[in-house]
Amino acid sequence: MIAAWKKDDPPPNRVKPIPLQVIRRIAYVAQQLPPGPEGDYLRAIADMIIIGFFFLLRPGEYTDAPSDTTPFTLADVQLFCGPTRLDLHTSSDAMLNQALFSTLTFGDQKNAVRNEVIGLKISGDTFLCPVKALIRRVLHLRSHGAPLSTPLARVFSQDNIRTRSVTPTVITKTLRDAVRYIGFDLGFLPSDVSARSLRAAGATALLVANVDTDIIRLLGRWRSDEMLRYLHVSSEAMMASYSAKMLNADYSLLPNALVPCH
Repeated sequence: MIAAWKKDDPPPNRVKPIPLQVIRRIAYVAQQLPPGPEGDYLRAIADMIIIGFFFLLRPGEYTDAPSDTTPFTLADVQLFCGPTRLDLHTSSDAMLNQALFSTLTFGDQKNAVRNEVIGLKISGDTFLCPVKALIRRVLHLRSHGAPLSTPLARVFSQDNIRTRSVTPTVITKTLRDAVRYIGFDLGFLPSDVSARSLRAAGATALLVANVDTDIIRLLGRWRSDEMLRYLHVSSEAMMASYSAKMLNADYSLLPNALVPCH
């Protein structure tokens, strides 16, 4: 009976991982906007997308909205210049911009060891860099006197009176707009992606880069094979050489005792 129920269950609905060109498009557009409320807000959206992608975060971790997990705050960020940990309050803007390494401290986040620290180095890319994105968020928040408990995904107005939040809904809309702009060459529809896609995108990017799955599991804080649901074998870059490799893997089986001798 249980076997019959399993056959009737629909297959799991996995979101599509976001290709780098989508994230790059969002980051590029955000950087081209002039200073102002809308420009500041879109830049914050782009930065949170970059942070979510590189750190393999759940929407509740990199957005500012009620959730079953805890969003990262200013207090969770550390920036390093060489071996020196920078003071986020007293270091100059120039010093913070020289940071080469950053960490996030997982306090109450889902499926994470309490106070576990995960760090990433600069990527070398002008726009798509987890360290640069965190620096921009730190500079914005501290320029408005935000307390350490302020979520990284909160945006202050220039008059310091109003605030706006980067929510999962906003992230989803931004991703879908970018997918719609790039078109069907991506291989999926805008409706196939959401704020949850960034975690899958980061994991898939690591897999395509031949990073060991145990390392991916550690970075994503997966404690089981649930990680496999996030990895997509539909990536062309990853699957391109497999048919040729399979033809080179000719083999024979060791005979058992029932196979007659020649």
